[in-house]
Amino acid sequence: MNKKIAVVGTGAIGSSVGADLTDAGYDVTIVDQWPQHVEAMKSSGLHIEMTDLDLKIPVTAYHLCEMASVKPAFDIVFLTSKSYDTRWLAEFIKPYLKEDGTLVSLQNSMNDDDHASIIGKERTVGCVIELSAEIFTPGKVQRNTTRSGTWFAVGELDGQITERAKELQKILSNVAVTDITENIYGARWTKLTVNSMTMGPFGVLGLRAAEALQLPGMLDLNVEIGKECLEIGTQAGYQIEPVFGLSEDDFAGPIDQVLKTAMKTLQNHTGPKSRTAPIQDHIKNRKNELEYINGLVSKKAKELGIPSPYNDAVAEIARRINRGELEMDASHYELIIELAKKKKSS
Repeated sequence: MNKKIAVVGTGAIGSSVGADLTDAGYDVTIVDQWPQHVEAMKSSGLHIEMTDLDLKIPVTAYHLCEMASVKPAFDIVFLTSKSYDTRWLAEFIKPYLKEDGTLVSLQNSMNDDDHASIIGKERTVGCVIELSAEIFTPGKVQRNTTRSGTWFAVGELDGQITERAKELQKILSNVAVTDITENIYGARWTKLTVNSMTMGPFGVLGLRAAEALQLPGMLDLNVEIGKECLEIGTQAGYQIEPVFGLSEDDFAGPIDQVLKTAMKTLQNHTGPKSRTAPIQDHIKNRKNELEYINGLVSKKAKELGIPSPYNDAVAEIARRINRGELEMDASHYELIIELAKKKKSS
């Protein structure tokens, strides 16, 4: 427990991780760009509300601007920001990461190669996460997945099982049930597929999963989005891997059933009260990161010359929402279908 750990970009996910690791006795420093949140952590610590635990704990927290004066040196950095902030935050934290230190992405999307290009592949480790949480009040988080109901998979970029990976597994087991994967890129893409099926369409509709799935044809739309993702991932060379603690047998059936199983498992873990991240961002008047979810799928499809009309449609609506041209609304279900039909015929 003598490793110095930083959690950088601490919204709901990062705050949950930072609180759990602090509670486990690790030397943790939390760094964030939301001034009110940092001040709340400095004065009152973090309050993480889970269904089975109410955790109130003092933490060490700093504003970004304080780091140059504090001059810390970290063995491990867990980067938990939105994907659109990943490159500049990796550059920001680089001077504070020890020469033999490690940066681990606890994020959505596929950011590991970006990190490797900035701090070096030998200092980069990937991690697929399934943790649902929300933060609207500085210093206070509603965590929808309990520690035992949260799942992570950590993996070296070259697929080796190393002592470093085992150490990270041990550390993160204080936050979630944590596996080691020899296929971090495949696991990442599989998680991206499920996020594209859920976070994307539910986000642009502004609905919780249970509400969205009441719409006629919604599940079929989710599956079509997922099938596009799997085809694109396969053509890109990613080997699909079970996620969320599911087994090989769970991923061995027909594609439609595999996608529904993964999606159902995610919804069971996060619970009926959870709101997907783009909805939370919209409520806080922040842009969503769907450009790095459905938008990334769409971009990869264009590179490979593969059609992806459903992901294209969701990504386009998400961009319009970010530009302020649209509000999140359930009526966008019809707009997704309409845009997808146009893209199929073009």
